[in-house]
Amino acid sequence: MKTYCLELTSRKQGYNEKLNTLREYLQAYILRIMHDEGFFRFAVFVGGTALRFLYDLPRFSEDLDFSLKDKGALDFAALMKKVDNELKLAGYEASVLGDTQKTINNAWVKFPGLMYEAGISALKLQNFSIKIEIDTNPPEGAILKTDIVNKYFPLSFLSYDTASLFAGKLHAILTRKYTKGRDLFDLGWYLSKWKGLSPNIHLLRNALTQTKWVGTLPTENTWRELIYETIANVEWNKAKEDVLNFLENPKDLEIFSQENVLALVRAGA
Repeated sequence: MKTYCLELTSRKQGYNEKLNTLREYLQAYILRIMHDEGFFRFAVFVGGTALRFLYDLPRFSEDLDFSLKDKGALDFAALMKKVDNELKLAGYEASVLGDTQKTINNAWVKFPGLMYEAGISALKLQNFSIKIEIDTNPPEGAILKTDIVNKYFPLSFLSYDTASLFAGKLHAILTRKYTKGRDLFDLGWYLSKWKGLSPNIHLLRNALTQTKWVGTLPTENTWRELIYETIANVEWNKAKEDVLNFLENPKDLEIFSQENVLALVRAGA
């Protein structure tokens, strides 16, 4: 309920901590609505928010990302209408704007004035939103599993196994048109948390092929070399700016430095 959301946010200190808590609680609330609608019978929770909910990734995430398991099973417009209705019933002045014209269905769940009510912004009309994206044509090869977590609410959903989630992160690092510091932080976190972790190489190769990768496709023996070369050329200080405001502990960036992340990549070679 909205009252609890505002109370929860009021317990936090500082702009970033309050905003990240507000966003994460609402992400969990939206996930629960989608779960109750049976969404996870045919869709899979992926991306940074999934990592945080599943494995306590020490950074917050902005979006809710999903892959469709059963093509043609989703009525995205109807689902977003349900999300909109349930949020209004819970007391939020919310609006949901969706787009189903592309392979990636997306919607923005907007909460006008909520940052002001939560004491985060002095501007009464400042908007706050959560983006939802669903890949309706994901690459083949992912290994699925069912998870149960209790983060604000008990939640059960389909997700990728660790190697498949890792493959998705490597695909983002290799193909994103701009450097995203959150990807690089996540890479360091993955490799420090799971020593010797290798990606689902079948999924990674399929994803690269689907997005028209022009280089040599990675193998079990060459993916580290490819990732090393990519992140060695990153403007690290600029990348740090992208992730700083989303970290539970900003000092983590001293640990996941460019030098240390490169060493983690090389360690399993």
